[in-house]
Amino acid sequence: MTEPEVDVPPVRLVRSGGVATVVLDRPGRRNALDLKGFRLLREVIREIESDPGIRAAVITGAGGTFCSGADLQAVRGAHPLDRMREINEAASVLGNCSKPLVAHVDGYAVGAGWNIALLCDLVVATPEARFAQIFAERGLSIDFGGSWVLPRVVGPQQAKRLTMLAETIDAEEALRLGAVTWVVERDRIDAFVGDLASRLAAGPPVALAQSKQLLDRGPHRTLRESLDAEASAVVVNFGTDAPEAVAAFVGKREPVFEGRWIAR
Repeated sequence: MTEPEVDVPPVRLVRSGGVATVVLDRPGRRNALDLKGFRLLREVIREIESDPGIRAAVITGAGGTFCSGADLQAVRGAHPLDRMREINEAASVLGNCSKPLVAHVDGYAVGAGWNIALLCDLVVATPEARFAQIFAERGLSIDFGGSWVLPRVVGPQQAKRLTMLAETIDAEEALRLGAVTWVVERDRIDAFVGDLASRLAAGPPVALAQSKQLLDRGPHRTLRESLDAEASAVVVNFGTDAPEAVAAFVGKREPVFEGRWIAR
């Protein structure tokens, strides 16, 4: 008797304490995402955003690779504009998530897959990781927010080189370009990312969200505008977790940040 096929969702959300892990799970397609996958990615990031119990998230891929981008074999039947609306919505939700996001990259991060990683706040890669803006080889232009995030990370000339030539680079070159935060051996990366995510989850959630927004928006502001935004953020901090940090410092203990509004 043949066992029934199990319908495994292409994107899964796994919770452990204050950390959520988003697993891109189509290993037979190197975790390439079809429209269902992009929709699920959008929904799990929205779930992470709306759940106060989740303080940080990791995005990783199943089967020894991160993500090979969009599944080009699954485009039949969808109008290109409708398809791009779905993809763009997923990119927008990911790029605007207020919580710390860590990309855990092994194997290939290609096309939209690399841009998923770039839209995270921190990227940890194994030495075996490979990165490519593969679009030109497919007769396509860059998408999934790559035209916005890639030049901000590596600079405009390197962004044009990587996009126009569709070159594949290794983890060490990605590290030199600023597209990877750490390169960690494969046998240590799970523990490294787990510790990193736990540290982020233990941090002051409102202050971290504000710092993330300040850094993301800073390049588009004048110095005066940035200073004003920082001042407004400080007011919020002193009504949230800053008093606990001061009390912990005075009491010579570790702070416990809850992100609750305590001002009266």
